Amino acid sequence: MPIVEGLSHFTLTAPNPDTYTNALVFYSALGFQTVAAPSGDTKEVWLTLFGKQPIQDLTVKLWINPSMRIKDPLPEDSEWRLEQSNVAAVSGDLATVESILVSLSRPFQKHTPAPSSNPLSVPLTASQTPTELYALDPLNNLLTFTNVGHPLSCEVVDRTTKPVAAPSSIPSGHSARRKKIGVLTSGGDSPGMNASVRAIVRVGIARGCDVYGIYEGYRGLVEGKEKIKKLKWDDVRGFIHIGGTVIGTARCMEFKERPGRLQAAENLIKNGIDALIVCGGDGSLTGADLFRSEWSGLLAELVSLGRCSAEEIEPYRALTIVGLVGSIDNDMSSTDITIGAVTSLHRICESVDSISSTAMSHQRAFVIEVMGRHCGWLALMAGISCGADLVFIPERPPVEEDWETSMCDLLQSHRLLGKRKTIVIVAEGAIDQHLKPIKPDYIKDVLSSRLGLDTRVTTLGHVQRGGAPAAFDRYLSTIQGVEAVEAVFRSTPELPSPMIGMCQNQVTWQPLVKAVEMTHAVAKAIKEKDFKRAMELRDPEFAEEYVAFLQSTIVDDESIKVLPHQRLRIGIIHLGAPAGGMNTATRVAVRYAINRGHTPLAIYNGFPGLIRGAVEPLGWLSVDGWTTRGGSELGTNRSQPDMDMGMVTYQLQKHNIQGLFLIGGFEAYTAMLSLEAARGAYPALNIPLVHLPATISNNVPGTDFSLGSDTSLNAIVEACDTIVQSASASRRRVFVIEVQGGKTGYLAVMAGLATGATTVYIPEIGIML
Repeated sequence: MPIVEGLSHFTLTAPNPDTYTNALVFYSALGFQTVAAPSGDTKEVWLTLFGKQPIQDLTVKLWINPSMRIKDPLPEDSEWRLEQSNVAAVSGDLATVESILVSLSRPFQKHTPAPSSNPLSVPLTASQTPTELYALDPLNNLLTFTNVGHPLSCEVVDRTTKPVAAPSSIPSGHSARRKKIGVLTSGGDSPGMNASVRAIVRVGIARGCDVYGIYEGYRGLVEGKEKIKKLKWDDVRGFIHIGGTVIGTARCMEFKERPGRLQAAENLIKNGIDALIVCGGDGSLTGADLFRSEWSGLLAELVSLGRCSAEEIEPYRALTIVGLVGSIDNDMSSTDITIGAVTSLHRICESVDSISSTAMSHQRAFVIEVMGRHCGWLALMAGISCGADLVFIPERPPVEEDWETSMCDLLQSHRLLGKRKTIVIVAEGAIDQHLKPIKPDYIKDVLSSRLGLDTRVTTLGHVQRGGAPAAFDRYLSTIQGVEAVEAVFRSTPELPSPMIGMCQNQVTWQPLVKAVEMTHAVAKAIKEKDFKRAMELRDPEFAEEYVAFLQSTIVDDESIKVLPHQRLRIGIIHLGAPAGGMNTATRVAVRYAINRGHTPLAIYNGFPGLIRGAVEPLGWLSVDGWTTRGGSELGTNRSQPDMDMGMVTYQLQKHNIQGLFLIGGFEAYTAMLSLEAARGAYPALNIPLVHLPATISNNVPGTDFSLGSDTSLNAIVEACDTIVQSASASRRRVFVIEVQGGKTGYLAVMAGLATGATTVYIPEIGIML
């Protein structure tokens, strides 16, 4: 039966007796035992799956709540393994689990990776083959059953930090040795790679390891000698704010052949390295995992050729590989974001903002090509961030056969509204429905000939890769570098090579091979014209982001408007201190509301403005260009509605405001609580109230990030980079930098991580000198 880890209990809620009974039968069949069943009419039961130490027991509470609604089932033609599971279970007998699911007629999907194409790999038995079952319980919760222990599993490894211990039995001729870790960067450079190297070196040293920098990527691994250098603490000083990769990257055709990998193996053994952390794209990580799979064969060959002795290779029987994804394209599956992607997006936005000034001045159209290979993430995110009129991405080609006419109709509708500029963003891998490439020059010719627009093409090129990393990439690469070192200690020869990723703002481990396999599946789906699957295989938000872009771009699409009696007059109000992104959020809200048939209303200068009746309708063009504007175009202050709740409700009634959208920080949060609490006394407040957190302090409950906090961090990081130059020039100089944040230490902690600060003082801990 399955073993579930990381939980002590969870609750299942059924809306009616039938689903309650079905869920009880389902979990009982999986091995859960009833430990408490309340008497009487109360429909509630406690089930426990008794674990074996060190696994704790898992308890489930199943009860009926008629007010709850059962979840919609996942579409059977979608990829369930891309969804977030409610429970993940490890089982040594998946065949029994599968038979139980079949007997209960529960829908499930089975995934087994394709057989290895490596001729040296050892064939696996059915029980050894990594397999995953994805099933829906009667309440449509997604459950995952797997026969592979997760790297974080306490049954397999111990996550507690311990000093490195010498092996219990050391072969004759060898003494206790320190752990030696090699780190290399490979593939295209990306901002943040240096920060990951810095983190790996310093955490490795702190954990008692020797860390070696392998210069020029896999080429340095093959050439060895001076290309493999031991790095000390001070060797990586200043790495955190340098773009590209200081230790270098280069193409290496030799490593793609077995003789090259044989030489690389010899170089690692000669330097005593048995763990390799690789930061690169899918090709680089695939090569690393292949290297690991061949390791035992390479060692045997080195001995047979006399290049290494049996005693020399004995301590290095296993090679540990850990992958970090460094790629501006953000094209790796199993992670929400890759190192360098955010900085590259910053570069694109800066360039498009600059181009927009010229486009506006001359009423021109600009077609801008961005990087991304076969991934449209950069193009789509740039389109959303910069307010582009149209984007072309490989995962979702134009649905129309005559897409040129549809494009011209859309852009012409924008011009008729009064827009003076046209921005079209094209991913370098953009295609049409027949896989024919869509090139910027062709789009330019169409716009010039059909619409008579003065059209220019700009290819941003490698400017997207360059420059200092943004605050987020420094943070991302630092925490993932720390996890990479910890992964070295937790890895065993039986576990698959881990890839360190990011999911829902949490550092994650995924089998490297699985992540690469799913990444290649996207290209395969595109090649087979299965564009729906290609969108699904990207990160879960990708399709939603594409829809959001369309709904803030298309004008007067009657097919998505709600029925007349469902249309609302929605007031938009800014509260608290200004924060970057307030205007962008307002722009998208206004255009989305108009698209759906609602009427957006601007409430100027917060609640004092509402009390004075400063309310005006907002149109499509009135928010054009707001993506690049900081501060608050509507005006904001910290006043609360209880300053005159009666007049607030009067103005809501007078202007027939049927919904209120509050954008702001903690003041907006408390204002919404005040409005909700006053509903009993003021029936006019019984309308939808929605709060979008926007504050640089990032102190609003219920969200990981608030609008404005990332912009503030980038401003702090940019200032600190300038200050560091002065501090470095005067060796005895110390800078104490104060940042905002009120009583919250978020900005200080994140800025400290991103700038490599010596120490950080925050309100949550205080200063104890």
